[in-house]
Amino acid sequence: MTTLADLRKNYSRGALDSADVDSDPVSQFQTWFAQALDAKLPEPNAMTLATVDAQGRPSARIVLIKGVDARGFVFFTNYDSRKGRELAANPAASLLFHWIELERQVRIEGRVEKTSDEESDAYYASRPLGSRIGAWASDQSQLLESREALEAREREMIAKYGDAPPRPPHWGGYRLVPDNIEFWQGRPSRLHDRIVYTRDDARDSWRIMRLAP
Repeated sequence: MTTLADLRKNYSRGALDSADVDSDPVSQFQTWFAQALDAKLPEPNAMTLATVDAQGRPSARIVLIKGVDARGFVFFTNYDSRKGRELAANPAASLLFHWIELERQVRIEGRVEKTSDEESDAYYASRPLGSRIGAWASDQSQLLESREALEAREREMIAKYGDAPPRPPHWGGYRLVPDNIEFWQGRPSRLHDRIVYTRDDARDSWRIMRLAP
């Protein structure tokens, strides 16, 4: 019988060299993301978001990226959720994309800020009606008496707002402004390629370095 210690895979799909990457890590991310889309991976936009509370206790969960540009990486959630409370106490976070079919990871670290009301309004308006109602119905991360109580709350919000719910004041976007981005490509014998970009604010540029696997 196979044990956990015996589970392993030898990575051999690609290579990554600092001479071959884009000088800008966001552009490099967009290239890799486009390749993940072209490969038709399941939910390539899924990422792990790790936060830390005021006592230094970390937590992580999967969220979906909804925007990326030179300003940073955007996701949306309930501001009163656990992650929202932790970001209020400590506005720094880490993101992790794992595209196992391509044997790739991207790790992103930086400070987090809320998006503008206009950005949050625009994205909220683009969501399916059920998701917009759900943002009102769910007190995310709070104790819930039962599934029936949640569905009753949903019916209440449908009756109240119909097909035109406004964006809840407790719901909106965050932008992670990166200062460290690492690209990981699996290689044979666990001698993986790791290229890291570190922000040099004094020079308004990025330093590109290789890390030991």
